[in-house]
Amino acid sequence: MSNRKTGTEGHRMSERAETAPVSAPGRHVSVVIVGAGFAGIGTAVRLLREGHWDLLILERADEVGGAWRDNTYPGCACDVPSRLYSFSFAPNPEWSRRYAPQREIARYLRHCAESYALEPHLRLGCELRHAAWNADRQRWELRTGQGPLSADHLVMAQGPLSEPAVPALPGLDGFTGDVFHSARWRHDLDLSDRRVAVIGTGASAVQFVPHLQRAARRVTVFQRTPPWIMPRHDRPVPAWLRGLYRRAPWTQRLARLREYTLREAGLPALLGDRALAALGRGQALAHLHRQVDDPVLRGKLTPDYALGCKRVLMSDDYYPALGAPNVDVVTEPVVRVTEDAVLTAPADSTAPTGGSAAPAAADGSVHPVDVLVLGTGFRVTDAAYARLVTGTGGRTLHDVWQGSPQAYLGTTVAGFPNLWLMAGPNTGVGHTSLIYMIESQIDYLLGCLRFMDEHRVGAVDVRAGVQLAYNTAVQRRMTRTVWAAGGCAGWYRDRQGRITTIWPEPTWRFRRRTRGFDPDRYTLTARPGGSSGPAPHRPTTSAAD
Repeated sequence: MSNRKTGTEGHRMSERAETAPVSAPGRHVSVVIVGAGFAGIGTAVRLLREGHWDLLILERADEVGGAWRDNTYPGCACDVPSRLYSFSFAPNPEWSRRYAPQREIARYLRHCAESYALEPHLRLGCELRHAAWNADRQRWELRTGQGPLSADHLVMAQGPLSEPAVPALPGLDGFTGDVFHSARWRHDLDLSDRRVAVIGTGASAVQFVPHLQRAARRVTVFQRTPPWIMPRHDRPVPAWLRGLYRRAPWTQRLARLREYTLREAGLPALLGDRALAALGRGQALAHLHRQVDDPVLRGKLTPDYALGCKRVLMSDDYYPALGAPNVDVVTEPVVRVTEDAVLTAPADSTAPTGGSAAPAAADGSVHPVDVLVLGTGFRVTDAAYARLVTGTGGRTLHDVWQGSPQAYLGTTVAGFPNLWLMAGPNTGVGHTSLIYMIESQIDYLLGCLRFMDEHRVGAVDVRAGVQLAYNTAVQRRMTRTVWAAGGCAGWYRDRQGRITTIWPEPTWRFRRRTRGFDPDRYTLTARPGGSSGPAPHRPTTSAAD
C-alpha cells in the first residue's frame, strides 16, 4: 500500500501513531483489533476520530480488504447496492455500477485505510494465535505471529465470511485433479478443455458458474438445495450521476437513505407477512419461468421451501448458464469423490455423511471431472477464532458456545471482559447492508469507552443473566420468521438448531438499542491504580470527511 496520506490531519494522525513492532518488549496498547476488512477498518477509523490513538490492527494477510480481498472469483460482486454497501462516514461517488464488483470494493477499503491514516496502526502478516484475559492486570494477553502483545480491549473483527467451509466429502483428499474453494480461486488454470464440477449452489456459485459455463468444456453442478433467485437488474452508474454525487454529496446521502428505506420496507416478508411473501415468491417464480424453458430443469431449480428461508440470491445469467448445452445439473446426493470422478447415489437414497465406504454408488452415477470447485460457503456459526480466545475461568469461546454462538447485542460475551465482537451472533441481515449493523456496534463500543474513561472503569463484563434474557428474547422473536418456519436448513442455523446469524427485527431497532452504552447490564471493575486506561478522547476531523 502507498505511504501517501491525504490532508494535514492525516499527517498528524500518522505522526502521533505508535509504530513499534508487536514484538517490542512489554508492548501494550489500549485497543487491539483483529481483522482489516469492513469491520476492522470501520472500528479503527471511528476510534482514531475520537482520539483513541493507541491501537493496533492485526491482519494475517499481507493486505487489507477481508472477504473482498480473498474472494476474487470471476463475477464476484456485492448483492447489496453500492450506495448502501459503504461506510456512512466515507461515501464513494465513484461506484461504477449499481452492484459494485469485487475489485472496486477492495479498492474502496484500501482507499479508506490510506485516507484515514491507518497504515501506522496496521500489522500485516500478523496472525492472532491466542488471546487470554488476565483478570489481575485487567488486560488481554496475546500471542501473535510477530510476538507477544497485551491490550486493554480486544476487538474481534474477522467477519462471518473469513473462514472457508470445506465439506467432509469421502475421498476428497484422494482426488488427483485440481481442487479449490471459491474463496481461493485458481486464476492460473486453463479450463478450456477441462471438465469442471461445482459443489454447492449458494451466493458465490450463482456468480461464478456463468463464467465456468463460458470457459470450460463441460460443467457439472451438484445441487443439494436450489436457491431462490430474483432478477438482479444491475446497471452502470451514469457519468452525470457520479458527477452529481461528487459536486453535491447530499444527493448521494439522500439516495442512500432511499435505498435503505426501500429495503427495510421489504423486511416484513421475512418476518411473517404472508401477503408480501407471496408477492416475492411470485416474482421469483416468474423470473425462473422466463429464463428456463426446459420443464425438467425448471423442476430441479424450483425450491420447496419458503422464499427467504435461505438467503435470496440475485442473478440475470445463472439460470441461462444452467440451461446451456455444456452444463449438467445433478440433484442426486454426492456419495464420494474418487481420483477422477464424483459418485452420486440414486435420487431416492441418502448419501452417507462420513466414512470411506460408498455402497450406494453402485446403483448411482459416475461423473468424470478434472477440476473440482467448492462453492460451499463459510464457517459462520463455528468460527475458528472461538478456539483462540480464553476468558475468565480458562474457558474459550468455543467451550462456552458449544457450537451455538451467544452474545449480548451481538457484541459482548459474559465471562469475556473487554472483548468486542463485530458482526457477532444475531447481527446478520438478509435484506440490507451488514455495514449498517457494524457501524451500530462501533457506536456501542465508543459509548462504553467514554463511560469507562469518565468513571475510571478498568473492565466491563456483561452479566450472564442479561445475556441469557437477551438471547431468549431474540430466539422468541425468531419463531414466526421465515428463517425459523420456512422449511429449510442452512447456515443461518447453528449446530444446536438455533438461528444465531440473523437479526429478527428492523435494523433501525438494533441501531436504537446500541446508540448508548448501558452500564447497568454489566459488572464493572474499577481501574487499578497506575494502570493505563483508555486513551484520552481528543475529538478530531479526518481528512477523508
